[in-house]
Amino acid sequence: MTHATGQPDGVCSIATPAVLQALPNPLLLLGKHDEIVFANMAAEQFFHTSFKILQALSITDIIPATSPVFELIRGVRDHQASANEYEVRVGTPRSGGERVVDVQAAAVLEQPGCVLLQIQLRSVAQKIDNQLTHRGAARTVSGLATMLAHEIKNPLSGIRGAAQLIEPSLSGDDRTLAKLIQDETDRIRGLVDQLEIFSDDRPVDRVALNIHAILNHVRSLAASGFAKNITIKEQYDPSLPLVFGDRDQLVQVFLNLLKNAAEAIAEVGGEGDIVLTTSFRPGIKMPVPGGHERLSLPLEVSIHNTKGMIPRDVLPHVFEPFFSSKANGKGLGLALVAKIIGDHGGAVECQSDEHCTSFRVLLPMHASRASQTEQEIDAVS
Repeated sequence: MTHATGQPDGVCSIATPAVLQALPNPLLLLGKHDEIVFANMAAEQFFHTSFKILQALSITDIIPATSPVFELIRGVRDHQASANEYEVRVGTPRSGGERVVDVQAAAVLEQPGCVLLQIQLRSVAQKIDNQLTHRGAARTVSGLATMLAHEIKNPLSGIRGAAQLIEPSLSGDDRTLAKLIQDETDRIRGLVDQLEIFSDDRPVDRVALNIHAILNHVRSLAASGFAKNITIKEQYDPSLPLVFGDRDQLVQVFLNLLKNAAEAIAEVGGEGDIVLTTSFRPGIKMPVPGGHERLSLPLEVSIHNTKGMIPRDVLPHVFEPFFSSKANGKGLGLALVAKIIGDHGGAVECQSDEHCTSFRVLLPMHASRASQTEQEIDAVS
């Protein structure tokens, strides 16, 4: 006996693939043993592989085994009903990396045991909301830095100068205290200097850059310094177009993120890897500070560290100025990352669970390539 689609009993099939191919959300049809029977074009793009390859895989090959998606699938099979799971991580490094999505699962009543999964991307709305939050925080620090430069740095110079003048006439503990005053005023001045970076509102001097050359430079600096005992892996898209940015500022961004990952691994005993990934994704458009220009953001650079989970209550605040979970942290490193990426018209986000912490940076590509994807970007922005 066969179904109307021409498939024998017990084999899942899709009756109207042309319609499902046109849907913008990734769709997967799973067989009784979690084999992938059908994937639409959106699913091929999402998992960075063709349907032919997906057909040879099980759902466990492209979604982490600990994902709640599997419990969702079991529940749908048991109750023959539809169900949703919100804010779950799907994907593996080989399938484009883990991303936070909503998943809808539905039983195929005419084909018992078969389950249709629909993946709904949350990233566009979240990136816009997060980016606006980060820019607001940067503006707050910018105003504070301007005030501090005027109200604190000038008095500090007077205090240090006075301590320096009286030091030669003192002896013993008094001379030590005078030296301590100088050291502490230098430390405070250094902190104010860091804050002044946030008050720099000049437009970024952007040029066409090879992002892999920047990442290789940052990787070399890290491997010879703070990450010399940590394995740094690379998973790059070799066909990535040129990024549109400022080299020195981007070096600072990725150096900060690599250092943050290395410190997280060190805090849990030093066992863990850092993985650098790049990929090309359909982007969104966001305004560039200081002008009317809007840039598309299809270039994604991610820094993953396999150890050092960020607690859930901390995660929403990691880009906030002066917020730090480290004993001696100033809370300015990630805030500066958000500021620089915001000045580039880009977006940065952080995701973390017990398996991996990931910082994802979306950046604009150079105009020579951007014009080729204008219609695609407009469609999703």
